[in-house]
Amino acid sequence: MATWNSRGLRGSTLEEFINLTNEKYLSQGLALIQKVPTPITPLKIDKDNRHITLAYFEQKSTVDYIGAVQGIPVCFDAKECNTDTFPLQNIHAHQISFMEHFEQQDGISFLVIFYSQRNQFYYLRYEKLMEFWNRAKEGGRKSFCYEELEPEFFFSSHGGILVPYLDMMQKDLERRG
Repeated sequence: MATWNSRGLRGSTLEEFINLTNEKYLSQGLALIQKVPTPITPLKIDKDNRHITLAYFEQKSTVDYIGAVQGIPVCFDAKECNTDTFPLQNIHAHQISFMEHFEQQDGISFLVIFYSQRNQFYYLRYEKLMEFWNRAKEGGRKSFCYEELEPEFFFSSHGGILVPYLDMMQKDLERRG
């Protein structure tokens, strides 16, 4: 049984930045993207502070975010990485399966990765993610390096938008034709 504790808060800053970005996109009428809550069952609660200190996940989560951008279904996961090597074990098979099914329904799936040491965001296209995933499945590297990533999909905050992933999504759509 998977349990939750303070380690589960890793990446919460990235998610907060994405949440603020999503609010901005909504207010501008560009997108409706929502954080997908992960259902948990509390096991221990600090009664003085009313905080959950230990819990287990009721079910496997899918991805962190889901919604629509100008009528296009979108799902993505947010990941934080503090080195130049991203371990694929940070992505779960059930997430890949969900993204695959989402893509089959003409949706767009991707990862937003924040390379914290470089203070850089990266939009990992579903197609590129699957290259890395399949390589690992076939006995190859179980990670990918910063140098293997597509330079045109690195991005940074601009125009008052903290994580402007829609710019990268537009590039992704143009590649798909």
